[in-house]
Parts: sequence; C-alpha cells; structure tokens
Amino acid sequence: MYRLILLLLLLVQLVPIAAKAQTDEIQVYDATIADEGQFEVEFHNNFTPIGRKTADYAGAVVPDHALNGVPEFSYGVTEWFEAGLYLPVYTITRDGRAEFDSFKIRGLFVTPYAAQRTFFYGMNFELSYNAKHWEPERISGEVRPIAGLHLGDWDLIVNPIIDTDFKGVGRLDFAPAERVAYNLSPFWAVAVEHYADFGPFQQFYTTDRQAQTLFAVADFKQEDQYNIEFGAGHGFTHASDDLVLKLMIGLDF
Repeated sequence: MYRLILLLLLLVQLVPIAAKAQTDEIQVYDATIADEGQFEVEFHNNFTPIGRKTADYAGAVVPDHALNGVPEFSYGVTEWFEAGLYLPVYTITRDGRAEFDSFKIRGLFVTPYAAQRTFFYGMNFELSYNAKHWEPERISGEVRPIAGLHLGDWDLIVNPIIDTDFKGVGRLDFAPAERVAYNLSPFWAVAVEHYADFGPFQQFYTTDRQAQTLFAVADFKQEDQYNIEFGAGHGFTHASDDLVLKLMIGLDF
C-alpha cells in the first residue's frame, strides 16, 4: 500500500501543467486529531484542469491549470489539542513556474475522541505569512469552528470559517464548508462537500462574485497507518472554477 501512496504522489506531480490565488487546503475538519505524542503528515494537492483564466488581482496566480499543494505536519500535544505547521505552501503555475506561496501555523482544539462521539465540536486557529501573489495581505488568519454529528453510518459536519486580514471586524470574510458523508465500511466512505466564499461581513459579494463549489469525494482509511482522500469539484459561479481535483494523503508515525 505504501507503494501505491508513493505512486499517487508522483502522479499528482506529473499532472500536465499548462497555472485571488487558490487555496492550499480543500478539506472539511471533523475534529479528529493525532493521538497524544503522535506525529502525522498530510500531503494536500489541488489541481485545476478547467479554471478561471484571469487573476483575481494584479500579480496573483491564475487558477487555470495550476497545481497547489503543501505538506501539513501535525503533532498531538494533548487529547484535546493538536499543533500544526504547513510548509511550504507552493504553486506550479500553468506555464511551469514553481512559486513559494506561504507558510502557516495552527492550533486545533477539539472534544477528545471526536470519532467516538455522536455530537462533536472544536475550533481551529491559523496564522499565515503570504507572498503577494498568493494573498493581497502579507499576514492573514483563519478561525474555523467545527461542529458535527455521527448518525450511524452518516456524518454531518459544518465548518463556518471566518478569514481575516487583521484590518477590522467589518473585513472579516465568511467562507463556510460543509460535508455529508456515508460510511460504506470501517475503511471506505463517500461524501459530498460544499465550499463557499460569501465575502466580507460588512457587505457580502453579489451572487456572481461568490465562490460556490460542490465536490464528490471518496475516502479510504487504514487506522493508525494512512488515509487517502480524492475529490472532484465543480464551481457554479463566475468566481468559481469549473473543475478542481483534490488529493490528500495522510501518514501516521
């Protein structure tokens, strides 16, 4: 299986590269964290075969045919707190340039043993240092509340995310994400995920400027060893991309 994981990582890097910046992490948090004293790494890879062909602002990455990714390093500090580091966040643009985008640190606080609870919740905090082609502001942050239900074979999860550039409450940006999953077995799950960006609270974007993307997702998990998640997403507004592929591969140590 580890050979399969390495092959998947290689294939993602070899996808034909024709490249507001894209996101490095397309994921709905479910409040599960690394065990106390455990180290994990998760590789995020997002490719846009059919995307927007103009940048969201001057000098930004063009989404079409761009590959974004980052290794995410996590450590279970306690049964309710996980520390994380994203480094390096990178892009390979549509013309083949490799760009350093950002690095992030995070703290994730959750109800212990969320996977065994009917109702679970948590809160994630992130702080980013960004290149100008990735985000307009050098320093940015994210507050990600987490709430969900395990109902038999079904999982219902919401992440009402708030992004900030630390320039006032009115500029806080509302970018929620939701997931509905059905667990086919202890190893396999299928899901539908929705990602949106409504804009700043002081004045939400008009409908055509809002990002609205729906993903079909398949997950495979081998407990305490590795997990693989693959998804294909379609955007429904002019501010979204027509086709986005995501691949996440997590390894436990």
